[in-house]
Amino acid sequence: MRARLPPKRVCWYDRAMDRTSLAELTALVTRFRDQRDWSQFHSLRNLIVSLNLEAAELLELTQWKPDHEIESLSANAPARNALQDECADVLAYLLLIADRAGIDLADALRAKMEKNALKYPVETSFGSSRKYTELDG
Repeated sequence: MRARLPPKRVCWYDRAMDRTSLAELTALVTRFRDQRDWSQFHSLRNLIVSLNLEAAELLELTQWKPDHEIESLSANAPARNALQDECADVLAYLLLIADRAGIDLADALRAKMEKNALKYPVETSFGSSRKYTELDG
């Protein structure tokens, strides 16, 4: 008796990209966009507006819920799927914004973390939620 093969998944992109770099993810979303001729609608302003709309949908998942329920979103499959989808939407628009503006997100994050390290030295900020302008030191 022959072993049954699992059903083939229909996927519009190369599954070998499952663990990918930011550049590969950007290529993924721009290819999706370009296949549909949507670049014409993707001005920098429209992309920034869309990012904020998607971030609001992410925020909506927490509306009127107590903190303990929000913390357990990942334990509830439908809630986790909704959270995952909204996170993916936010990331997709962020990648499109960076692509449109010519920003290397990895370099930008590294530079921002260096600035943050200067504003929030471990010695004065450890365990504190205060803004850098309110820290002692």
